[in-house]
Amino acid sequence: MKVYIIDDHALFRNGLVSLLESRNISAKAASSPEQGLEEIPNLLIDIILLDLRMPSMSGLEVLKVLKERNEQTPVVILTTSTDENDLRDCLKHGAQGYLLKDMDPDELVDSLNEVATGSIIVTQNMTHVLVKALKNELTDSEPSFELLTKREKEVACQISGGHSNKVIARELGIADGTVKLHVKSILKKLSLSSRVEVAVMVTEKGYCKQKEYK
Repeated sequence: MKVYIIDDHALFRNGLVSLLESRNISAKAASSPEQGLEEIPNLLIDIILLDLRMPSMSGLEVLKVLKERNEQTPVVILTTSTDENDLRDCLKHGAQGYLLKDMDPDELVDSLNEVATGSIIVTQNMTHVLVKALKNELTDSEPSFELLTKREKEVACQISGGHSNKVIARELGIADGTVKLHVKSILKKLSLSSRVEVAVMVTEKGYCKQKEYK
């Protein structure tokens, strides 16, 4: 995996490069949004990690420019902001992830792997904001949660908590590959197209508060 970082804080930026490279992830960084926007068209990268609060140009403004350019590389916001409006705006303008800088390094790497497979990742303690932002996309005719097996319900509830496949596997004591199969089955049974929709449906309806699924 090749990751490109845009962050104006040298200490954090350099530390993040070292962290990713220690996990066999190729990392390159820009110290300003302007540098990043200039370099990105000439790079072969898998994910852009973008800071939100920068003095010359905000991460949201960078997102808008990348969207106008029809940039296909997934962009993940890595920030200290827990503001609901920031999350909504970033997702609205094309961010494929919204993570907090104080997250565990292993969870960051897991999240990047999830994004690389096409998933939208939002830091766990802001999942409720994601639900409110996207709930209108669900229809009244959505399939029943009861179509799922007991294990699939457990996996769906883990997804609603914002957990990656690796974390779910560890929590449930099953293999990563098994989790992937369960996720595929869940999407098919519920006629959904992404983990985000699963999280929205499960959280919105309060399924995981029910004891019956256990």
